Amino acid sequence: MLSGGASEGAVAAIVEARHGDPFSVLGPHAVAQGVTLLRAFIPGAEMLAAEDPSGPIPLAMRHPAGFFEGAVPGPGHRWLRARRGGESWREPDPYAFGETLGPLDDHLLLEGTHVALAERLGAHPCLHQGVAGWRFALWAPHAQRVSVVGGFNAWDGRRHPMRRRVDSGLWELFIPGLAAGEPYKYELRTGSGIILPLKADPYGFAAELRPGTASLLHDLSGHAWGDADWMETRAGRHARGQPMSVYEVHAPSWKRHWDDRFWNWDELAADLIPYALDLGFTHVELMPVMEHPLDMSWGYQTIGLHAPTARLGPPEGLKRFIDAAHQAGLGVLLDWVPAHFPKDAHGLAMFVGEPLYEHPDPRRGAHPDWGTAIYDYGRKEVLAFLVANALFWLREYHADGLRVDAVSSMIRLDYSRAAGEWAPNEFGGNENFDAVAFLRRVNEVARAEAPGALMVAEDATDRPGISRPPEQGGLGFHMKWNMGWMNDTLRYMALDPLARAHHHSLMNFSIVYAWNEDFLLPLSHDEVVHGKGTLLGRLPGDDWQRFANLRAYYAFMWGHPGKKLLFMGQEFAPWREWAETRELDWWLLDHPPHQGMQALVRELNRLHRDEPALHALDHAPGGFAWIDADDAQHSTFSWLRFGGPGTAPIAVLSNFTPVPREGRLIGLPQAGWWDEVLNTDAVQWGGSGMGNPGGVLAVAQASHGFVAQARVTLPPLATIYLKPRTGEAGDDAKG
Repeated sequence: MLSGGASEGAVAAIVEARHGDPFSVLGPHAVAQGVTLLRAFIPGAEMLAAEDPSGPIPLAMRHPAGFFEGAVPGPGHRWLRARRGGESWREPDPYAFGETLGPLDDHLLLEGTHVALAERLGAHPCLHQGVAGWRFALWAPHAQRVSVVGGFNAWDGRRHPMRRRVDSGLWELFIPGLAAGEPYKYELRTGSGIILPLKADPYGFAAELRPGTASLLHDLSGHAWGDADWMETRAGRHARGQPMSVYEVHAPSWKRHWDDRFWNWDELAADLIPYALDLGFTHVELMPVMEHPLDMSWGYQTIGLHAPTARLGPPEGLKRFIDAAHQAGLGVLLDWVPAHFPKDAHGLAMFVGEPLYEHPDPRRGAHPDWGTAIYDYGRKEVLAFLVANALFWLREYHADGLRVDAVSSMIRLDYSRAAGEWAPNEFGGNENFDAVAFLRRVNEVARAEAPGALMVAEDATDRPGISRPPEQGGLGFHMKWNMGWMNDTLRYMALDPLARAHHHSLMNFSIVYAWNEDFLLPLSHDEVVHGKGTLLGRLPGDDWQRFANLRAYYAFMWGHPGKKLLFMGQEFAPWREWAETRELDWWLLDHPPHQGMQALVRELNRLHRDEPALHALDHAPGGFAWIDADDAQHSTFSWLRFGGPGTAPIAVLSNFTPVPREGRLIGLPQAGWWDEVLNTDAVQWGGSGMGNPGGVLAVAQASHGFVAQARVTLPPLATIYLKPRTGEAGDDAKG
């Protein structure tokens, strides 16, 4: 053994892939003035030499498995030449390069405030010490050894063990060469010496198509954005008083190729963007596009939080889709799932052979309904991981907002758990203070680092302040899904019209709390799966009545305070439940009833956009006034929407029985002619054509607390909108 050479124990530990500090052994090491020992482990090599301007410098074999050591004139030898039999090859020495991370990365990760983790961890192409290659970084505390493995090293965990950074749990390695698209994973040896199943990169920016589970080397800098105008004006578009109508899309099943292949992002951009715009939607919301192992999860069991799913093509395709949407004037929201993650062996579960990302107490770390793991929101490094991931999608992919899934399950410790199955907080209550702190933090960072982006909560709890600032006790979201409105109104609509009179409050109760939060009214994918049927299919009556019911309901929804969301396909009223295994039933649009429904949704979105009364004061009580909330006997509802000074009000009137209501007396805020600007019973939508041709005349006689009144016809199973004609005189006030 050379003077200063590696000990036999160190050599054996490297060969057996159990050395926790490979850089203390491998690579160049100065042992005396002007003397450097170079050590390398190349499994299978029979001869090894260091490249030098004067010629190859042979290294002595210290172990037959391929460990070599020898003296070289200086530290700058980065390439090795190996030989085995008649085969020879040249490869770089990763252990000749210095660190790529710094102490600030360690500090900010441990502190839980590193919002740019995706820029530091994972695999990134770079020029390091003048050499092109890829830098890898992983958080894996308590691991004895971590290696990068891939096709480039025959998936051999002995080849590229990483450098351990003291205290932070970070590991790093620079590997010269390598090509974008190469699959890779990490091999971890636990503190007890167990080698775990290979792990995909938690920060992998691309992934193999299932059933493959490897991460792929991917250069994030490959897209030149052209949406500067959109990004500069986005904050104004997303102001509280702006119109917002969202088309929720499961991209893999919106359309499919004839042979059932998925469309890619470019194909979707060519069809989906103009389709959504033609129907008047302001945004599309994509169900989770992050990589997930099982199609049936629809993306809600995410395993690659930084990688767009390979089902729809490479990651650049998603960037092109969002860029094209922005340039066309369409926003893009992404579903984001920080509530739980699947337990697949290649994912985050038991990442170092023990809980790391998940809470160690199964009463808080395991989800009883979904068989998944729950993040440990109180661990600062996990907090940083999730917050930085949210920011990654908002900044790297220009997403216009995140719809945060399953907030209810996060903030309630007893969610879906019986007594004794959950651990209360320190005050004996059921609020998860760690999850609440996390949500406040992610919303705070999103507001600061991605101006104009929206954070939307899917929450079914009665916890106040979901969409209020933290300083007011809230969670800081911009909006909350109104699950109560959705559940109540769908229950009402499924009733036989004869029974609706006894359940009148299901339709009017939402106004009691309509301004407690900034609400979005969702008719989402969850309402058309798992045996619930479609919106059309659950409605009572014959086919004509079902279509009429749905048209009346949609107009009721669009006239109600709150932003709007409609799941794909429901705009043309399919009969079959949605399934992720097939495309929508587009053939239905060959038939007039479905054409009429689609055309009505287009008109509702136009009115929502063009009439300030239907959007400007969604968030304020001054934007709404009942005309008659209590006509349970006839199952009618009537109210007024206001858009503020200088804008015309809209009267919304619904009749949810098949009996026409002629000569109904309603109060209005001004006398004069009121145009019938929408009637869901119009022939053009598929209705019978009953209504108020042209409109109605309001006279200056008080009714229902307003200064004027009019007699109107309410068609069967229909909703109508009335608007005062421009230039008509009126007091615009209550009596």
